[in-house]
Amino acid sequence: MTLKEEFATRNFSIYGQWLGILSMILCFALGIANIFTFRPIIIVFSVITLCFSFVILFVEVPLLLRICPTSSSFDQAIRKISTNYMRAAAYGVMAVVVFLSCIDRATSLIVPGIFLTFTGICYGLAALKGQAFVGSKTLGGAGVAQMIV
Repeated sequence: MTLKEEFATRNFSIYGQWLGILSMILCFALGIANIFTFRPIIIVFSVITLCFSFVILFVEVPLLLRICPTSSSFDQAIRKISTNYMRAAAYGVMAVVVFLSCIDRATSLIVPGIFLTFTGICYGLAALKGQAFVGSKTLGGAGVAQMIV
């Protein structure tokens, strides 16, 4: 299935997965960019946002759990975030934490917060519509991980 065919399925979990990848990129880039400030609270939220990018990477690309040497407790924690409801909740919590960075002042960390919110909404819509989670084949879902083993 090509990327175009995946988007044509109108499954919100596919949209959520790709928005999650975009969120991961934004969390990484803007987390690094906001570390270079003199406000300690912004530095803390930048590091948290940077950590979120790696969590999202393992959640959205399940193939990496087989490739990267991670602890069994980390693997179990990531595998708990497998349903659309859990993904929507996880992205909602991450969005709230990133939006809390605006307590001190508004920074570019608002952008990852917005994309994390949209990702959570997509997963929430998929859950409410009863759509099963469908992993993108491009990102290591639906059989790609089994080819490695």
